[in-house]
Amino acid sequence: MTDTTTLRPVLAEYIAAVNAFDEDAIVATFADDALVNDANREFWGRAAIRRWVTREIVGDRVTVKVTDVIDHHGDTIVRGRYDGDYDKTNLPDELILTSYFTVRDGKIVTLIVIRNTPASY
Repeated sequence: MTDTTTLRPVLAEYIAAVNAFDEDAIVATFADDALVNDANREFWGRAAIRRWVTREIVGDRVTVKVTDVIDHHGDTIVRGRYDGDYDKTNLPDELILTSYFTVRDGKIVTLIVIRNTPASY
């Protein structure tokens, strides 16, 4: 595990597009056959990813403030503070989510978003 200070260009584009609520720019960062897993739900391919982006990212005006970037054997783990107009019932005041990215040929091929909890041991 290696801490890094900068995001790969496509991931920086993704974060900037999310924070700008730019649906087309967000979707453009994904490969045609990409997979997003968010809250244990799978979205396969750009059409499904666009529906997720439209409703749950742009529609809920989600923003991300990156707190950690870790390179792990070529994959990138990004932790960030999330905010937006989504239902915050039963969520902590400061929502930290971890995004696991796999990038190939300059496009995101896999994005898995998880709300991790600390191990009890």
